[in-house]
Amino acid sequence: MNRRLARLSRLARAAAAASLTFCLLLKPAAFAQAGAPEKIVIMVGGITKLIYLPVRLTEQLGYFKAEGLDVELLSQPAGVDAETELLTGAVQGVVGFYDHTIYLQAKGEEVKTIVVFGQVPGEVALVASRAAGSIKSMADVKGKTLGVTGLGSSTHFLTQYLAYLNGVPASQYTVLPVGADSSFIAAIRQGRIDVGMTTEPTVSQLLKNGDARVLVDMRNVEGTRAALGGTYPASSLYMQTAWLEANPKEAAGLARAFVRTLQYLHTHSAEEIAARMPKDYAGNDKALYVSALNASLPMYTADGKMPADGPPTVLKVLSGFSPSVKGRHIDLSRTFTNRFVDDVKP
Repeated sequence: MNRRLARLSRLARAAAAASLTFCLLLKPAAFAQAGAPEKIVIMVGGITKLIYLPVRLTEQLGYFKAEGLDVELLSQPAGVDAETELLTGAVQGVVGFYDHTIYLQAKGEEVKTIVVFGQVPGEVALVASRAAGSIKSMADVKGKTLGVTGLGSSTHFLTQYLAYLNGVPASQYTVLPVGADSSFIAAIRQGRIDVGMTTEPTVSQLLKNGDARVLVDMRNVEGTRAALGGTYPASSLYMQTAWLEANPKEAAGLARAFVRTLQYLHTHSAEEIAARMPKDYAGNDKALYVSALNASLPMYTADGKMPADGPPTVLKVLSGFSPSVKGRHIDLSRTFTNRFVDDVKP
């Protein structure tokens, strides 16, 4: 009996030891899985553009980490490419123009903007200096080549609408996708486009060097209302509605991080903000970058909320020329929500 009890005791100790070993091996992996935040990948339609500066600045200031978020930022030169990445599930969010949410609803996709960074496009239609003598307004672009970042991009939408407002249908000019930043500058300098739409700091670079002149300026509320008839909410964070419903905690964390950055933009100088950005953003001319940033600060919202007159203006623009939107019923209430930014405490 004693031998049997001793044998059972040895078996019990062995089983306990095996169980303990298994738990010790399992525990770190299980703990890491339970404790580590799920990565959120956000695609930005040209991360070095000043219209999207709040995104990288949020990362630089450490606000994502402060919310317990693991955020990876990727960049695409055109918003339409980022949109494709979102729909395929390759990324969880896109920082691009709000107008994509309307366009996507017309195609049967449910996408919502949850933070608005720019109450205006921040875009400028530039005419190449060599063509400035014959192109005085968008009414003069008949037979010309117009540069946009990409076909189906927001610059494409706006270029078409401005030409349409000035009596020039899309059949009477050529649209050429030329990307942004250095590729846009090259397209102007090489004579491949006569007019092009782009943002800061590219605008200031071309103006400083005398390569282009301003044709339509939408870097501020006054210029945007003159060109489009109202405010035009542009740069924003939009995500698939299904993801938002499944991940409200993460969405709220993103909203808090971005609104905190927007408040930072309204309480610090252009010099202080530029100092927080990666050094390569300013290129070889820091003074030019600071000047362009200073001119861009009024376009950023202070609270991330959608301007009341914004969605109807954007819908009007898209309905003016886009076959995908024209004549379609669009429920604007399904294209954005202030729910997450409304919960951010000042």
